[in-house]
Amino acid sequence: MAARTHAAFLRAVNLGTTRKASKTDLIECFEGLGYGEVATFRTSGNVVFAAKGSAGSLKSEIEDGLERSLGFEVPVFVRTRAQLEAIASKRPFPARAVRASAGKLQIAFLERKPARAAIAEIEALASEDDRLAVAGTELYWLPRGGTQDSPLDMKAIDRTLGLNTLRTMGTVEALFAKFFA
Repeated sequence: MAARTHAAFLRAVNLGTTRKASKTDLIECFEGLGYGEVATFRTSGNVVFAAKGSAGSLKSEIEDGLERSLGFEVPVFVRTRAQLEAIASKRPFPARAVRASAGKLQIAFLERKPARAAIAEIEALASEDDRLAVAGTELYWLPRGGTQDSPLDMKAIDRTLGLNTLRTMGTVEALFAKFFA
């Protein structure tokens, strides 16, 4: 099969004691779905693979396969190589703000591009302590400090934008550099 074409970001895997999926579990599941060049990245539910098909059709297929394989539902956010390249190179905030922050730049992968009204609601939550920017199907968040210490209303973000999964920009950049560059 051709070189890797997609990355899947799995939500809420390897959290707690009941939602565990080893590297081997994930690779076997993806290979069992007929995907090639399967590899995992770190232990936070990042899988890269080669497959034909749209991100939407792959998402459904992967979610079904993971539920059968692991025994629990796993929301999945699939991005193509081109989308990952754009995400990894996106600079939504001034470089000086990123350098000045004690927090890490976060990316929330969304199921779909939000409507303008939803983007306006999210932008209204932004502050100097929590910078926010929506671009396409991603929310970029630069907290002043740690994400757990942030006063940002994450429940309001979830209600407004729907299901999502969070990764640091560093993770996305490293994943892209290792598997797609």
